[in-house]
Amino acid sequence: MNTAALRPKSNSAKNLFRATSGRARASVPSLYDDLPEQKKPDADRRAHDFYPTGQPEAIRGLLALDGDTIRACASVWEPACGDGALVKEIRAAGIPCCASDLIDRGCPDSWTADFFTCFRSRGKAIITNPPFGLINARDGHGRWLRHSLDMPGWDYLALLLSWDWPAARANGLGKLLDENPFSYCYLMRWKLDFTGEGSPPQRNAWFVWRRDWTGEPAFRWMDRPTADVRQEALL
Repeated sequence: MNTAALRPKSNSAKNLFRATSGRARASVPSLYDDLPEQKKPDADRRAHDFYPTGQPEAIRGLLALDGDTIRACASVWEPACGDGALVKEIRAAGIPCCASDLIDRGCPDSWTADFFTCFRSRGKAIITNPPFGLINARDGHGRWLRHSLDMPGWDYLALLLSWDWPAARANGLGKLLDENPFSYCYLMRWKLDFTGEGSPPQRNAWFVWRRDWTGEPAFRWMDRPTADVRQEALL
């Protein structure tokens, strides 16, 4: 076999591969462009990090496990209410819930307010899915959590976040959590689909801070609820 005759073809194939792979990288978006974990916002990211909690199981699971504690607070504030996904479930469970957000996204009985201009909680419990860009370490520097912890007026704080969120140590978030650890977390044994596009990329958890908590942070499981806690409250 004349291997020399094949050499130019091989070189041509390599050159073609380099050219086409370069074009592919330029034209095909990264598989990670739309993931909530992305480090820098881009054109594909939703305005104001609006990823609604469309699946009611997340808040129903929290109400099923912490319902007595939340009801003892007598009132809830949802400061990133969006379209009201969490608010509707909380109210349907018979718990008064104040709702606000930076912009009006159609949540019933809500008002427009910048969370960072609120210096006292509107409820004894705060339950929310905060904007990722304001709660993460790299972009938000933990600003949302810092403001929440500094705010008087609440006894119970529950944040719906990515399971690996507390592992970040960049830009002071690690130090903030070292000094203000959550009381316990509920790791969900199912995945939430925030975008409605299927194949959720991450696991989520409720991270809970309680003013009356003593001891080390605790770990707890949360199974997908099979009962509607709203109906239980109405019986």
